[in-house]
Amino acid sequence: MDCSLVRTLVHRYCAGEEDWVDSRTVYVGHREPPPGTEAYIPQRYPDNRIVSAKYTFWNFIPKNLFEQFRRIANFYFLIIFLVQLIIDTPTSPVTSGLPLFFVITVTAIKQGYEDWLRHKADSAMNQCPVHFIQHGKLVRKQSRKLRVGDVVMVKEDETFPCDLIFLSSSRADGTCHVTTASLDGESSHKTHYAVQDTKGFHSEQDIDGLHATIECEQPQPDLYKFVGRINVYNDLNDPVVRPLGSENLLLRGATLKNTEKIFGVAVYTGMETKMALNYQSKSQKRSAVEKSMNAFLVVYLCILVSKALINTALKYAWQSEPFQDEPWYNRKTEAERQRNLFLRAFTDFLAFMVLFNYIIPVSMYVTVEMQKFLGSYFITWDQEMFDEETGEGPLVNTSDLNEELGQVEYVFTDKTGTLTENNMEFRECCVEGHVYVPHAVCNGQVLPDAAMDMIDASPDASGREREELFFRALCLCHTIQVKDDDEVDGPRKSPDSGKRCVYISSSPDEVALVEGIQRFGFTYLRLKDSHMELMNRDNGIERFELLEVLSFDSVRRRMSVIVKSATGEIYLFCKGADSSIFPRVIEGKVEQIQSRVEHNAVEGLRTLCVAYKRLEPQAYAGICGLLQDAKVALQDREKKLAEAYEQIETDLILLGATAVEDRLQEKAADTIEALQKAGIKVWVLTGDKMETAAATCYACKLFRRTTRLLELTTKRLEEQSLHDVLFELSKTVLRSSASLTTDSFSGLSADAPDFGLIIDGAALSLVMKPREDGSSGNYRELFLEVCRNCSAVLCCRMAPLQKAQIVKLIKFSKEHPITLAIGDGANDVSMILEAHVGIGVIGKEGRQAARNSDYAIPKFKHLKKMLLVHGHFYYIRISELVQYFFYKNVCFIFPQFLYQFFCGFSQQTLYDTAYLTLYNISFTSLPILLYSLMEQHVGVDALRRDPTLYRDIAKNALLRWRVFVYWTLLGLFNALVFFFGAYFVFETTTVSSSGQTVTTNTHMVFGNWTFGTLVFTVMVLTVTLKLALDTHYWTWINHFVIWGSLLFYIVFSLLWGGVIWPFLSYQRMYYVFIQMLSSGPAWLAIVLLVTVSLLPDVLKKVLCRQLWPSATERAQRSPSRRAPADAAAPSPDRPLLKDPEPRPRRE
Repeated sequence: MDCSLVRTLVHRYCAGEEDWVDSRTVYVGHREPPPGTEAYIPQRYPDNRIVSAKYTFWNFIPKNLFEQFRRIANFYFLIIFLVQLIIDTPTSPVTSGLPLFFVITVTAIKQGYEDWLRHKADSAMNQCPVHFIQHGKLVRKQSRKLRVGDVVMVKEDETFPCDLIFLSSSRADGTCHVTTASLDGESSHKTHYAVQDTKGFHSEQDIDGLHATIECEQPQPDLYKFVGRINVYNDLNDPVVRPLGSENLLLRGATLKNTEKIFGVAVYTGMETKMALNYQSKSQKRSAVEKSMNAFLVVYLCILVSKALINTALKYAWQSEPFQDEPWYNRKTEAERQRNLFLRAFTDFLAFMVLFNYIIPVSMYVTVEMQKFLGSYFITWDQEMFDEETGEGPLVNTSDLNEELGQVEYVFTDKTGTLTENNMEFRECCVEGHVYVPHAVCNGQVLPDAAMDMIDASPDASGREREELFFRALCLCHTIQVKDDDEVDGPRKSPDSGKRCVYISSSPDEVALVEGIQRFGFTYLRLKDSHMELMNRDNGIERFELLEVLSFDSVRRRMSVIVKSATGEIYLFCKGADSSIFPRVIEGKVEQIQSRVEHNAVEGLRTLCVAYKRLEPQAYAGICGLLQDAKVALQDREKKLAEAYEQIETDLILLGATAVEDRLQEKAADTIEALQKAGIKVWVLTGDKMETAAATCYACKLFRRTTRLLELTTKRLEEQSLHDVLFELSKTVLRSSASLTTDSFSGLSADAPDFGLIIDGAALSLVMKPREDGSSGNYRELFLEVCRNCSAVLCCRMAPLQKAQIVKLIKFSKEHPITLAIGDGANDVSMILEAHVGIGVIGKEGRQAARNSDYAIPKFKHLKKMLLVHGHFYYIRISELVQYFFYKNVCFIFPQFLYQFFCGFSQQTLYDTAYLTLYNISFTSLPILLYSLMEQHVGVDALRRDPTLYRDIAKNALLRWRVFVYWTLLGLFNALVFFFGAYFVFETTTVSSSGQTVTTNTHMVFGNWTFGTLVFTVMVLTVTLKLALDTHYWTWINHFVIWGSLLFYIVFSLLWGGVIWPFLSYQRMYYVFIQMLSSGPAWLAIVLLVTVSLLPDVLKKVLCRQLWPSATERAQRSPSRRAPADAAAPSPDRPLLKDPEPRPRRE
């Protein structure tokens, strides 16, 4: 039997249609195509409803409970609660159930409220009105009722309700302007283009008569990629096929600007729109503190199991003696005597587990979450991190990594827009070997105050033609939009105060070049009806027909335009990086221009080369065919376009080069210097050329005059093999550091040799490849050995994925250092997502980096305070929180363990049920929560003034096993003092005349609950005062919470034992607390036991501070000490990329 048909149907209907159909067909206006053209196959698509909420009314409880009980701590306490319900345990199920219920309820309310807000936002979005065309008329309906194929009209300042193919516009040239600030944060205007054959349809009747089908790819989340084609049917002729790209797609969430209205057809709706597909959350990152917390939890689980096993074994050993297992007051029934021994032992083991389970602090997880959530507001509220110029403040996208900011060992930073302003200023251009400087030379005439040493002789008449061609090329080879209205949304630059036009572009380089060329007499005016207009030196208007645009991409690193002059000549103008232009040049003064490019790169200027070639009509016709075939392809369109561009951009004639300056950001050098003093290694990862990047590194003090530069570049690898170069570099750094003891990958050794490494993208690719001999090893370890001995590393000519590779290489090295990546552009997203902590700079290249980051800051200089102050405080606070929780629970449960030796291992509880339940929830929770939010063990100014204090907390110093063992032993000691101190108070007893057992030395009424209450009272006072001793930063809130929590315990105990509560069937604590406090010796015992408990910790702190003080403790003793001279010196405001010091030689 042939099962292929069955297999096909199962695959189709079970695996999902998208698995086997890679494109979709959309019928514009739901109109069937003309007869005989193609089969009409209607397809089902989702409606336009957006659902960002996680829960519904029906699934909230089961789904939320399932998610919460996936956490190991919650699941553990659920098991304990169930055990208490099933078997006879010494404590009430309330003691475990109530804290668990509190934790689950608080979390559920928080998540439910957040989801309710999402439901409200979804409802508002789905019910907003939309205008669409039906039977030639404009109809209004709710957004959620839109379907794929509907033709929609959108007016100015409205957002697009779904992803639309742009059919026509109120503008005559068929364009519209769009802002995508809600999608990627870019506030600049983007121009989109209507389909050529439909841009003349301006009325509802015209649109209703349109016969067309659209074939496009299935939905995918890339905002900047779209592949499709439209078939327009005119009468019975063959359809006209036009390519569709991202310039024809209007995305949901974008806003229409400076255009009265547009018509578009819906291609993706609802949860298939690109905006909805980008809702998907990033992979979860876990901090080092959380990993330590889980490790400590495992240790305490082992302690818990050990305690239960020991008590179970000792119980049966003790009861092995005759009559020990059946005291006179608790005779066993016959059924109990017949029970299986192993079953009885297992039941007792579970009972002991329940008795000691409070050693695992369930409330710690809730407290940690609240601390992280509330603590994150301190970053957003920090006015010093608010940038007045941009009006932006810091953003916290996740609060789970706050403490990780205090553990960073490596910072990977982008250069352009992160270290530099990304605010370009045109400096000079070189044409045919002649250098032109704005305001210095114009029309061959040297202007006053010109820098004569930078100006060559003016060109002769033969060179004047090339000169003007160069200026025309810069006026034409760009994607700038010109606005005549001064009131334009988004960043803008006015080319001249006397002109009304405003240049808008997503690339600051293009604006700088067009503005710079204006000073030489050539002004770009506008693009109208596919014609680019410019004004020449004689104030004459020149028109060039724009035939093709070969868009810029990060792989080609160049862009081209094909234009046709008024005389009919066709030109291809190309501009791009020198590495992508020079190999394609066959003519021109290459050597002179290349020399100038290298000179400008060393000065830290961004350089571009400009070339051209004339095209014959026949050659242009071939190019049109080549591009058309690539543009209409649905499969591998980008690859085919890249191949076509590669064929077209050849045999160029070099015209010249430009130089643009990108200044360093304010205090960038000061920030890098502070990070290095803090023991953090800083790497710069950039796509710029080596010389430009190196000049920036000198200017921002990443490299110093004494830094010895090592090169691992393509140029050096042409002379030596990779193996030889790596071994030579390795010997160099190891020989210099052989006599020094350095802490690998921590960057914490002040004696480390000052080496700097420069590597480029091509060399990195070779390093990452396996060896040629086929061995499993590669050169990575050798490369890492060189890097860990370098104080700074510069990686230039890096592709975006290579940046992520570098971060991943360091992140997963054997030392596992904590990494931080910071950048401002879309090309930095991959490394931001890869690093332990990702920080986006809210810059001029859009907000892709800020949207995908864990934190966002307005300027690079704010990184200093974020790490050295906020990160330091976050780590100190949460470390104390975690250690304190484990400590106070050891104090809580170990007396219960000791008590079993005095009660025949009968599983009798030492504390009352109310105390068991409220110890972690009420009596001791609020002081540590406030401490973890407010504590400042050192002042903010001291942390900023002395970055070396950051080293005291590096490598998870406060959560190492040594510190953890100290806190645990301190808890054990305190528990011994609590228990045996109270025991000696009750050591000798007599029977009073009334039959009560009283102590002979204190005459207190002796009983189980009195003894337990005394132990509990001493314990609450001790753990609270221990926190008070650890507090350095006192405010009225600290005083209120610490002393208020102690007062609350006393008031609660008085009420709990002093009032007969009608809802309780019995009150074993009635009058116990009052009776205990009525005895003077009890007060003396409390004071003595608290003092003895706290004394060792106080002595340890005093001795350590006097004999072996840390840098932090020295800072605490001298808070007013003066800053070091180099730290106090103000950094120059926005330094130029100049290096006044002599450069060292490079290895």
